[in-house]
Amino acid sequence: MFNQLSERITKVIKNISGQGKLTEENIKDALREVRIALLEADVALPVVKQFLQEVQTQALGADVLVKLNPEQVFIKIVHDELIKIMGNANEGLNLNTQPPAVILMAGLQGSGKTTTCAKLAKYLQESLNKKVMLASADIYRPAAIHQLETLANQVNTLFHPSHAHQNPIDIAKSALEEAKKNVVDVLIFDTAGRLHIDDEMMQEIKHIHATLSPIETLFVVDSMTGQDCANTTKAFDEALPLTGVVLTKTDGDARGGAALSIRYISNKPIKFMGTGEKIEALQPFHPDRVASRILGMGDILTLVEEVQKKADVKESEKLAKKIQVGKFDLEDYRKQLLQMNNMGGVAGLLDKLPGFSGLPSGLKDKVNDKMFVQIGAIIDSMTPKEKKYPDIIRGSRKKRIAMGSGTQIQDVNRVLKQYDKMRTMMKKMSSKGGMLKMMRNLKNMLPPGSLPPGEF
Repeated sequence: MFNQLSERITKVIKNISGQGKLTEENIKDALREVRIALLEADVALPVVKQFLQEVQTQALGADVLVKLNPEQVFIKIVHDELIKIMGNANEGLNLNTQPPAVILMAGLQGSGKTTTCAKLAKYLQESLNKKVMLASADIYRPAAIHQLETLANQVNTLFHPSHAHQNPIDIAKSALEEAKKNVVDVLIFDTAGRLHIDDEMMQEIKHIHATLSPIETLFVVDSMTGQDCANTTKAFDEALPLTGVVLTKTDGDARGGAALSIRYISNKPIKFMGTGEKIEALQPFHPDRVASRILGMGDILTLVEEVQKKADVKESEKLAKKIQVGKFDLEDYRKQLLQMNNMGGVAGLLDKLPGFSGLPSGLKDKVNDKMFVQIGAIIDSMTPKEKKYPDIIRGSRKKRIAMGSGTQIQDVNRVLKQYDKMRTMMKKMSSKGGMLKMMRNLKNMLPPGSLPPGEF
């Protein structure tokens, strides 16, 4: 997310860094470029105007103009204003009510609403230790009810069955009653989506809302629709008292106009964002962290949280012992890659590291799940001895492995080279200053000229 916007703004900041200090002239030049970047990112025009006005007022202040580090000053001003536009701080779910706390999910068809229900259930179970039940009143799409039931089984949560011939209000009443009987903490209720906002849809969801009296009414919107989703949120809020927004498909949104427009246009906070297709790919929306990523400053806090939640601690301890005695082999390499993939893959990790979010979009696209599949196929085509002692893999062995994995010899060479670099990196991780060295080595694994100069 924000790839294009981040690239443009990073270039603006680099241009300013070559100046001795901030002046009215270079500020106006910078803001002109920022304006183009925001409009290209499909940010709503009122938001662009407000943002630029605030940045200009701050940047032209008497105290700022005498500063001798224009890059840092400008970054701080832009960073602070981005946070303001997006809502200052994360607004979590309000579940402070007599159980079951009801969360009503609304949205247009195709927004990812049903999948988001399951993602939210998993988040509540794992992060807040809540007992959750899922229910659906999407009687117009029976497949959606079946989909939610399948997802409920996948995340190991309760599901209240419903059928296409039932009345949505009756489903709401029975779901609430069953949630009470099962002493459920949170009932997540999925509603029918439409291709557009219409009176019939609004009347139905109003009746459901009155029946359930939800403490949270979340509007699920597709970030790929850009600033349009901000206007849709505003229109929906006029008919239903929304408490927040869930922004979906942010992993496929290179522009970011939705995230920067919703709060200002609709006055509703973004509470969560979907970051991928996997069921665990849902994160609380932190404006300060998102602003840092836009400015190429990474998102270390989210990365640390993901490592704590998703890394296999026991496996990592075993690996650490093997590294200490110099026994890091290709099977260990594969396990490390799987852990990285579980945390969003290499591209997802790089996005959260300072200095790496500015990677060209084309390069990031190459670092994807297909890469992990190919590496796995290559390693699977090796003998146990080759996996344990990769240095013996030469000539005819490489040819056999390439044929067995359906790849080319150069692909095998690349995997062996990457393994060797990771092995070296792992050794350095155990020494003093290991993290910084890891960052430098990770940078060296990428093509020359991929990163902005001066990082790490």
